[in-house]
Amino acid sequence: MDYDIKDIGLADQGQLRIEWANKSMPVLDSVKERFSGEKPLAGLRISACLHITTETAVLARTLKAGGASVALCASNPLSTQDDVAASLVAKDAIPVFAIKGEDTETYYSHILSALKNMPNLTMDDGADLVSSLHFIALNRWDDVSQGIREWGLSLSEEERNTLIDCVMGGTEETTTGVIRLRSMERDNVLQFPVISVNDANTKHLFDNRYGTGQSTVDGIIRATNRLLAGSTFVVCGYGWCGRGVAARAKGHGAKVVICEVDPLKALEAVMDGFEVMPIANAAKIGDFFCTLTGDIHAIRKGHFLDMKDGAIISNSGHFNVELDLPGLEEVSTSKRKMREFVGEYTLLNGNRVYLLGEGRLINLAAAEGHPSSVMDMSFANQALSMEYLSKEHKNLEKKVYPVPLAIDREIARLKLASMGVEIDSLTPEQEQYLSSWEMGT
Repeated sequence: MDYDIKDIGLADQGQLRIEWANKSMPVLDSVKERFSGEKPLAGLRISACLHITTETAVLARTLKAGGASVALCASNPLSTQDDVAASLVAKDAIPVFAIKGEDTETYYSHILSALKNMPNLTMDDGADLVSSLHFIALNRWDDVSQGIREWGLSLSEEERNTLIDCVMGGTEETTTGVIRLRSMERDNVLQFPVISVNDANTKHLFDNRYGTGQSTVDGIIRATNRLLAGSTFVVCGYGWCGRGVAARAKGHGAKVVICEVDPLKALEAVMDGFEVMPIANAAKIGDFFCTLTGDIHAIRKGHFLDMKDGAIISNSGHFNVELDLPGLEEVSTSKRKMREFVGEYTLLNGNRVYLLGEGRLINLAAAEGHPSSVMDMSFANQALSMEYLSKEHKNLEKKVYPVPLAIDREIARLKLASMGVEIDSLTPEQEQYLSSWEMGT
């Protein structure tokens, strides 16, 4: 079995961590139990570009239990848990191509290794795997890394067509990836249906808000060991992830400032009790900064120069492009590593700012990512969407689709049951009232 990980000797340690996560993932466990008996994914090849964490390991085991052949690569150079990768290879015979701290060249070589699995189904967290696949199929060689380009050019046109034609469909985990895929659909280049797992209520209402909120603040505290209480904490972006981080920072006693471009989200932030202002103003007063926008350069080089001495900067959006890192380099005279995940930049004006986790996802770079209990629902969506695509792909167009409502509701039902929570059911009278236009009073 081909694989590329840091150290196979870490497998026992990783196994224990996966077991610990699995204890908080009862919904995915129930899916795995059914998959083990029914084998709905039998004979299918799945290539997944996800964060290689304990929760992802539970998902990969579920897919394998369903009969699939699974290959994994990392969706972020700093998010891999090396002991988990080792356990998947050694204990489960699942090929993994991921090493925490890998450089950009290695990152894309690992995506290439996953693509060589010739997938029938894809899983993405940021759309790097799907976009690389499309660049090969569409002869867009200027848009891919050198390694993927060389491999793609070594294929005949027929082989490139086979690569894309064998894909039934895919799923996308996060907001950034969905934005990219919808752009592909709009430009009529998307070659197969993709389900936006991120849009499922049992994903974004819980994973994005509670998972990102807790794990981001956890990562910032682990990296810095600084007190949030009494500080000014600037959150760029008030989507579900931003809402979660703002709430958790406020809970730690910070004064939270929101920066937004959407008037509706900005208004909601005001109504939620937060101060709202442009980043140009917030840059001057913030002690901590965290970007969660899904867009490029939310904090730019002029903003760095306006920050107070000692400002701490982080990102919890998918890509580090949310921070203008080239601009930061331009306005810096020197830099040094202060702590494991803290880089000190001395600016032209003499002030120092501290960049956490190289601008990568701080909740995965310095902490352990989302708690397993919320990833339980997110990855149940992934597993059940794989099953859905395997059965329904012929009836779907080359578009981005939401998770079917029946799947979303079933996951919520299973999660409530696992928590011992019961809810009411509509009476026949109530159902009639809700379906009738005649019963007004």
